[in-house]
Amino acid sequence: MNRLHKLDYESPIGVIEIIGTDDAICSILFAERDKKINTLQDETPKVLEVCFSQLVDYFKGERHEFTFPYIFDGTDFQQKVWNALIQIPCAETGSYKDIAVSIGHEKAVRAVGTANGKNKLSIVIPCHRIIGSNGKLTGYAGGLWRKEWLLQHERTFYKVLN
Repeated sequence: MNRLHKLDYESPIGVIEIIGTDDAICSILFAERDKKINTLQDETPKVLEVCFSQLVDYFKGERHEFTFPYIFDGTDFQQKVWNALIQIPCAETGSYKDIAVSIGHEKAVRAVGTANGKNKLSIVIPCHRIIGSNGKLTGYAGGLWRKEWLLQHERTFYKVLN
């Protein structure tokens, strides 16, 4: 396996730790700390720099799609769920049931929720766009306040981009 590299981005809603190989991003997660510790180094791969730059653009409201290479390592079922999440347009939401139906496993609502919770590519694989069938916010590994912020951010800026 390739050596893993780390780079932190201080977003408006907390430090995001980007982890990747020389060729692809494998994790974008909120770090529960106040300061960045992983800074740009001479040996930081270009893919981490591109990811960082695209996250900056996202938080400025100038981007809603990501083009850098990434890897999501999981079971076939998890990968189906994560691929379905990518299909939820920016500034829109879906439910676990919507995802379950879209991947042909309409009774697997809880399993979809579990797969959603194992997503390691926050924002890029937009698990924050999943809400309860009743329209209420449901769990988010980064905290419900971040989920609410991200949804509001997308609603505000997506209209500007389109």
